[in-house]
Amino acid sequence: MSVVAPHRKTATATAAGPGAAPARGSAAVNAALAAIGPLTWGTTYVVTTQLLPPDRPLLLAMLRALPAGLVLVAFTRRLPSGSWWWKSAVLGMLNFGAFFPLVFLGAYRLPGGVASTIGAILPLLVAVLGAFVLKVRATRRTLGAGVVGVIGVGLLVLRGSAAIDPLGLGAMLLATSLMALAVLLGKRWGRPEGVPLLAMTGWQLTAGGLVLVPLALGVEGMPPALSGANIAGFAYLGLIGTALAYAMWFRGIERLPASSVSFLGLANPIMATLVGLVVLGQTLTLWQVGGLVLVLASVLLGQRAARS
Repeated sequence: MSVVAPHRKTATATAAGPGAAPARGSAAVNAALAAIGPLTWGTTYVVTTQLLPPDRPLLLAMLRALPAGLVLVAFTRRLPSGSWWWKSAVLGMLNFGAFFPLVFLGAYRLPGGVASTIGAILPLLVAVLGAFVLKVRATRRTLGAGVVGVIGVGLLVLRGSAAIDPLGLGAMLLATSLMALAVLLGKRWGRPEGVPLLAMTGWQLTAGGLVLVPLALGVEGMPPALSGANIAGFAYLGLIGTALAYAMWFRGIERLPASSVSFLGLANPIMATLVGLVVLGQTLTLWQVGGLVLVLASVLLGQRAARS
């Protein structure tokens, strides 16, 4: 496998300094491609409950990340070099090695609506932390759009009987904070010049997946025998819901402002709701329809605020 020249500047830094987006393609096209990630993640709940073994969150996390990462590394035949060994490890932990287990812990201990609502604070966290990581101060329009998004997701997915588990709440808050930090560091560090997007995605998936192997085996033991439905579910989550989805997400981080990408994350609960309607036969209340409208408005307002 070839390696990357160690001391090249990233394409993002070369174009306009840390945190700036390269002017390649229209903002609408870049946003649409980046939204593939959150839209695909919105199908995870149905795939997990309908096709995958129950009560094995760490196994699921490991099999989502590691096989996809190894496939991408083998396909691109690129290994990191220089500082990208530790940068890939850091981003791999933030995006996968730590994020996946925390999300599954929160999902198991919290109602889905509460977990989704906590995840909706991602744009606000990116806006606040961006002042420290990227030296970009959040505008009132961005913060206002973020608040609208949280309210909209709350109306869309919360139920009156939702219970709050402190451990689950802490896990989801930490997971969302790690994702916000991953967005900002990915924006700051960019991508090594001449390295394919799929190669860098593979580095992170492999680094995060390797951390999950001993954790999954130590906590949950050996994996059970997999059925055809299990294999199909893991193949979908690994290739589509992880490799493709995160490649498009990382592409969006490169080419769009960090706050713009974070608002696209709100497409996740929208897709999850639509999949529930189509696949599980669920229905929407008037409050949920209002929440859906607010979430869509938040995404659009967030894109306009980021561009201005």
